[in-house]
Parts: sequence; C-alpha cells; structure tokens
Amino acid sequence: MGQDHEKQQVIIEGHSITLTHLSKILWKEKKISKAHYLQYLTSIAPYVLPFFKNRALTLIRYPHGVPGESFFQKSIPDYAPEIVRFKGHIHCDQLASLIWLGNQSTIEFHIPFQYIGEANPCEIVFDLDPPSKEDFSVAVLAAKTIKEILDRLHLTGFVKTSGSRGIQIHIPLIKRTFTYHDTRLFTTFVAKLLLEMHPNQFTTERLKHKRNNKLYLDIVQHGKNKTIIAPYSMRANEQGLVAAPLDWKEVNSSLRLETFTHEVVIQRLHTNGDPFQSYFNVENEQAFRSVLEQLNKNKAAPI
Repeated sequence: MGQDHEKQQVIIEGHSITLTHLSKILWKEKKISKAHYLQYLTSIAPYVLPFFKNRALTLIRYPHGVPGESFFQKSIPDYAPEIVRFKGHIHCDQLASLIWLGNQSTIEFHIPFQYIGEANPCEIVFDLDPPSKEDFSVAVLAAKTIKEILDRLHLTGFVKTSGSRGIQIHIPLIKRTFTYHDTRLFTTFVAKLLLEMHPNQFTTERLKHKRNNKLYLDIVQHGKNKTIIAPYSMRANEQGLVAAPLDWKEVNSSLRLETFTHEVVIQRLHTNGDPFQSYFNVENEQAFRSVLEQLNKNKAAPI
C-alpha cells in the first residue's frame, strides 16, 4: 500500500479494492499523501472499527485534499460496494470498508450516539469546545472538573482531544437501557455544577455573541442522530491532527493539541497501547441509575 502508484488493486480480507491517486497530497501543509493516509487507517483500524460497528456514519470528504472543497455524506453513493452498505446507511465494520472509504478521500468520520435501529444512546459525550485555540486551558479545566464529578459518582469516562480545539469525554452505556431524556437530565446536572464551580469560565448560552469568551457547555449536542468525531479520526485542519484518546493523567497544563499528529498517535499505540482499550468492557449502568434516581428525587431543574 505504501507504493506510490496512481492505481493499485489490493485484496483486503477477501475483498478486492482499487486504490487510486495514491500520490495525491491530502494535507498540503504537512504533505501527507493518500498512500500515507491509507497506511494510517490500516494501523488504527483495530482501535477505531469497534466504534463504527452498527453505527450510521457521517463522512466529510475532501476530494482535492485539505484545505479545499468538502461535503458531508450520509447517504450511500450508487457506486459504493456492498461492504459499506447496511440497512440504508453508510457502514464500516472491517478494514476493507475503512480503506475503501479512505480511498474516497474521507477525512473525517463522525459517529452517532446510538446504534442503527435503536432509540437509546450507547454513550454520553461531553464536547468541551473553548472559544479559541488560545483558550485550550479552559477545556482542560472543564475536563478535569468533570473527571472529579464522575469519580464522585462512580462513573467511568474516557477522554480524547477533539483534534480541532477542544476535549471530549465519552461515558459508555453499553447496555443501552437509558433514554436521551435520562442522559439530558444528567448532562444538564453536570453543566449546572460546572457553572456553579467556575462561573467565569463556562456558559450554557447558545448565542455566541453572548458567551463573553467563555467555554460553551453544549448539552444540546448530545441527542438522537447527532454525531461526534470518532476516536482516532484525523481532522480536516492543515496540521492533520487526530482526535486522540488520552490517559487521564495527560489532562493537565502541559497538554497541547498540536502534539497529536498521526505519526505521534501511531507511536503512542505501539509504546503505550490504546487508552480506550477497556471502553466496551465498562458497565456504568448501575452507577448511572443511582445518579438518575437521585436527580429525579431532587427534581433537578434543567438549565
């Protein structure tokens, strides 16, 4: 796959895939070619595919690379092979489908919070997006504060960079027994706590011009059919950064988004393993039910 040919036929898991324009530069500033990108996708496939399984993907494609024109894609193109088709959705559960999508210059992979055909979420995600890259330290503060709250509630969360300018926290709900109404009650509660603890740093104000340069706690974003960038997806910024899973001890004042290029992420996997390795073995259900019971008992008012 690393050969710099314009067209190459490969067999992946028994599927014949035609790779094209392998010398094309997809990230112009970093000079990352499509061949290098497909190598990256091959390396991270074991870690990202579990998050794609049974989820309807939303893709962002950059046919001419980054920066350049782009478009969202949720529907299946007529020319797509069967390996990316599932119940009318774009689906990716094996290396062959991941490489085919990568060959189509899919740069970003976004996943919904529920599985195909299900109404309840399989996870809660807090998206901590500071007003600018220069205010990244506020996202670190928010993440550390949420971690303290989760620890007190005996809930396990997993943290990653957004690959853009913020931090995201995933809380698995593997048994999918809670509704979006339940999770909204919880995210509202957490947001309210953060506002009480750090009123000068955070806001739930939806209008940008009224946020006064505070970090927006977007409790509305977590909802049915809304999406979040997948772990290990690269981003369509000129630096070619990655939505990189972290160890919680890395969430401190020295954390820098620009650290997490695709080369660094691969090296981290080889050296330290996957920080999200235990994600699908975590059962938060009992602890989350206890939290909900207390919130309902207290009739916690939404923000």
